Amino acid sequence: MRALAVVLGALVAVAAGVGSKAEPTRSLNPVQSDYVEHCGGCHGIQGISFPARVPRLRDKVGYFLCTPQSRAYLLRLPNVALSSLDDDRLAATMNFIVFQLGGTSANAKSLRFTADEIARERKHSLSGASLVRTRAAVVRQIEQQCSIPVTALQF
Repeated sequence: MRALAVVLGALVAVAAGVGSKAEPTRSLNPVQSDYVEHCGGCHGIQGISFPARVPRLRDKVGYFLCTPQSRAYLLRLPNVALSSLDDDRLAATMNFIVFQLGGTSANAKSLRFTADEIARERKHSLSGASLVRTRAAVVRQIEQQCSIPVTALQF
């Protein structure tokens, strides 16, 4: 696992434009490692996904904290709700995603995710729902209730 963290740390450094022959390779902390292992393959190591069929997290995901329904939506997404991470590790990973990768899209006053909240919401996975349709409805709600333009929430 330590070797994986070092390799992934090098990938994160390269993706961030950091790292040269003069700079040592950085290791990932456990939360960053969980993100890369469980989320980074689809959403990108820096939260910028490719292809565009997967939502971009970087500078956008924090907008989903503006209503209780959109906040719960993040935790009910199948790859979140059904994650093999325990509630504490998943809360830490979701906080990294929203407050680090989400950048200024996350309101500094927003509450951080807790293990109790994760445990409660992940029981209601959206695994049987049309994720495209559900996301569109959540985005409309955010646009109307939070005055965030839909363009800010596009993939």
